Amino acid sequence: MSDIFESSRAPEPVGAFPHAKRVGNLIFLSGIGPRTRGAKEIPGVMFDSARNVVSYDIEKQCRAVFENVRLVLEEAGASWDDIVDVTVFLMNMRTDFPIYNRLYAEYFAGDGKPNPTRTTIEVTALPTPIAIELKVIAAVG
Repeated sequence: MSDIFESSRAPEPVGAFPHAKRVGNLIFLSGIGPRTRGAKEIPGVMFDSARNVVSYDIEKQCRAVFENVRLVLEEAGASWDDIVDVTVFLMNMRTDFPIYNRLYAEYFAGDGKPNPTRTTIEVTALPTPIAIELKVIAAVG
């Protein structure tokens, strides 16, 4: 048996998939980006008149994606502390990894934080003009 969760607070999925699915004591989140619910704005992204990305702020995107993950987890019956594994997709490992890695440590590592296993992958494209996406697994009682 499994339960499917759709968050009313996190950005809408960009495809035909749920925000999260629970199987046993594990909650699997679909890829979560830094978009804003409803408006589909992306924090820290500047577009030109043709909607091409001119620049972006990876710190703003990291903080937004971490918040969106928290929202989905809460609506699926989990918390930040329940995270056991994170897969991170970055668009630019060379320039964005140092900033992302610093923020990741702030949110995930040390002094009572979940300290999950992690894999970070550089990709050439994501479904929307975002620079980071997280895939998360949480374990609940």
